[in-house]
Amino acid sequence: MEERTGWHVYYTDVCIGWIAARAGVPHESDQWAWSCGFYPGAPQHAERDGTAVDFEQARARFEVAWRDLAGVLTETNLQEWRDQRDWTERKYAMWARGEKLPSQIPSSKMRCPCGVEFDSHVLADNLAHVPHITAAQRRDRIAR
Repeated sequence: MEERTGWHVYYTDVCIGWIAARAGVPHESDQWAWSCGFYPGAPQHAERDGTAVDFEQARARFEVAWRDLAGVLTETNLQEWRDQRDWTERKYAMWARGEKLPSQIPSSKMRCPCGVEFDSHVLADNLAHVPHITAAQRRDRIAR
């Protein structure tokens, strides 16, 4: 199997895109591709991408796209990407240790539309909140 040639492009510690040789395209087609943008964080619809005949052309097109994108970025945009990167690292580290995310741990706790958290396995709590839950279902047209 042939190894692909490509690079991720970073601005400080944020991966802002990539440039790579395309795989499986006809010889008469552009052999290189590039993408400039990142998610989350970059402004909506700001990502640009394209193809090129060679690495030099791909790099030049990437640089033009990066200049355009860099002109509208703020530190908040970059921090949003960093926060997602850090959260993903923590999540995979938890899974590697055999831990579950809080959302993966079964719980009988519920939050009533009135705002109170209660244990749905405690009959008295359940009965106290059924009127609130059914009223919210009717209001939101949720058929049960």
